[in-house]
Amino acid sequence: MRHARLAGLMLGTALVVGGQMAQAEDQITIAYFLEWAMPFEYAKATGEMEKAMGVKINWRAFDTGTAMSAAMASGDVQMAISQGVPPFIVATSAGQDLQVLDVAVSYSGNDNCVVSDKLEIDKTNVKDLEGKKVAVPIGTAAQYDFLKQMAHFGVDSSTMQIVDMAPPDGAAALAQGNVDMACGFGGGLQRMEQVGHVLLTGAEKDAIGLHVYDVISAPARFADQHPDLITRFLTVVHQMNDKWNSGVAAQAEMLPVIAKDAGMDPAAAKSMLAGFSFPALADAAGPTWMGGGVQANLKDVADFFVKTGNIPKGRDSYDDAVNAGPLMAVKGM
Repeated sequence: MRHARLAGLMLGTALVVGGQMAQAEDQITIAYFLEWAMPFEYAKATGEMEKAMGVKINWRAFDTGTAMSAAMASGDVQMAISQGVPPFIVATSAGQDLQVLDVAVSYSGNDNCVVSDKLEIDKTNVKDLEGKKVAVPIGTAAQYDFLKQMAHFGVDSSTMQIVDMAPPDGAAALAQGNVDMACGFGGGLQRMEQVGHVLLTGAEKDAIGLHVYDVISAPARFADQHPDLITRFLTVVHQMNDKWNSGVAAQAEMLPVIAKDAGMDPAAAKSMLAGFSFPALADAAGPTWMGGGVQANLKDVADFFVKTGNIPKGRDSYDDAVNAGPLMAVKGM
C-alpha cells in the first residue's frame, strides 16, 4: 500500500507538469511551512522581503513538501522555501522539471521518528517495532528518515502498517494511541516528543551518515525566466540567516517576530531553531552543498528510494535539477 500511494503521488505530479506557469511581473506566490521557524520569516513579517524583491508576495502555507510540488506543477506557486529533499526527488523522478536553488536549512535533529512511551521499545530492542503501526508523511524527508533508521536497526519496514499522515495528524494519532510510532518535523514533531521518545538523536543520525536538509526550489521555467528575482530572494534569505547567526542580540530581536509568523510560541520556536543550521553563503555555494554535494545527495536518496521500492525509477543524474546560477550571483554581489 505504501508503494502504491507513492506511485500514485508521482503520477499525479507528472500529470500536472504541463499546467500554466503564473507570471511574476507583478506578484509571486511562495510556499512555506507553518510551525517551521526560520530567519527569513523576519523579513517576511516586516515586509523587507517584499521590498527587496520589488513585487507583491503571496505567502502560502503547506503541510508537506509533496503538496508544494503539486502547487508548483500547477503554476499556483513559483517558489518553495524549505521543501524536503524526498518530495523533491519524488517529483523530479516522475518528470516534473523542478530545480534546487539553494539549501534552506540543515536539521538532523528536527526531523525524526518518535515511539510511544506506552511501548518499552528503545534502540536496544527496535526489532519489536516489526508489525507495529506507524504514521509517516509519505514522500517527505520524514519518510526517508524512517526508512533509513529502520534499515540501520535491521527492522523490516514491510511488516509495519504504515499510515500516510501529515506531522500534526501523526502527533494527534500518537497521543491518542492510534499508532505506535509517528514520524515528522516541526511543531508536529515537538508534540510527538511530549508523548514519546526518539530512537536516535540528531547527532547520532549525523554519525551514521543520515543527514537531513531542506532546499529552496522552483520550476525550471520560472528560474530561467526570472533569475534576477530569485537572486534578490536568496540575497535576503542569506542576510536573515547571517543576522540570526550573528549572536544573542540579533536573535532576541528576531525571535518574537519569527515565532509569531510561524504560528508558534517563542519558547517552542527557540527550541526548534536551536536544532537548525543555516549554511553561510560561501558554504552554501561551496562543494559541500550547491557546488556538488547536493547533486550527489539527490542521486543517493533517489537510488535508496528505488532500492526500497518507494519509487519505480530515478534519474541517471540530478545535476540538471540543481541551478546554482542565482546563488552564485548573490555570491558575486
